[in-house]
Amino acid sequence: MAVRPHIVDRVRIDSPISATLVAWGNAWLGGHVSLEHALDRVEREAGPQVVAADGVETPLLAYLVDRRIEGLDAFRLALPVPGDPLGLTGPPAFNGAAIDAGQAVVAVLSGRCLGLVPSADRRGSSYSGIRWTVAEASAVPPDVPSLAEAEQALRTAMMAATEALLGVGGPAQGFPTPDTLDRAGEALAPGYPGRAHRVGALAARLTAALRLADERGLTSGQVAARGQALRDLDRAVRRARVAAHNAIAESQV
Repeated sequence: MAVRPHIVDRVRIDSPISATLVAWGNAWLGGHVSLEHALDRVEREAGPQVVAADGVETPLLAYLVDRRIEGLDAFRLALPVPGDPLGLTGPPAFNGAAIDAGQAVVAVLSGRCLGLVPSADRRGSSYSGIRWTVAEASAVPPDVPSLAEAEQALRTAMMAATEALLGVGGPAQGFPTPDTLDRAGEALAPGYPGRAHRVGALAARLTAALRLADERGLTSGQVAARGQALRDLDRAVRRARVAAHNAIAESQV
């Protein structure tokens, strides 16, 4: 049943909602949690969820039940940025929407894939949730690193970034360490291998650390050195997050 009209905030949402849906959606598909439990965790992250497809809006729970009947068997995470469409294989319309959002979910069904792109959904002062817009997605598997490759690259990038940032003098010297952060960020769900939990937790902490990075008071040369180190780390972090969230399906192959 369609829900009432609304106003969509198209500004990029500051929430790891795609990662949350992938993690708990895969846990549900793997039989580790109930669909109701999975949806509770997803809504706890960002409020009520609706899915817009073919001109009709449907509550997320009902949409997932219908897709399960059609053969839904896995979710993949995409964390693209301009110039690096991580987790995407087309078509252009879906890729463009996902890059604009900075995140997306690919639902893998029998013989085809569907892309879900989140945006903020506001319906007055008391309602705040997520609207997922559905688009056809390529069934070609994305070129993303394995969990082992992503973990090694992440630790290498973290050490290189720490060394580079410690060599930058002036205010905001150094790089925030995981121990200084209050929250690990998105946690993986039951059913994921231990290595995925470890890599996902480290990547989430470093994601928060990247957000805390501050360039105020630095010279242009210091900003350039700092910026390159952070860009390299951001790339490794996004790959580690994607590898960790996709690992539950990989482990079942």
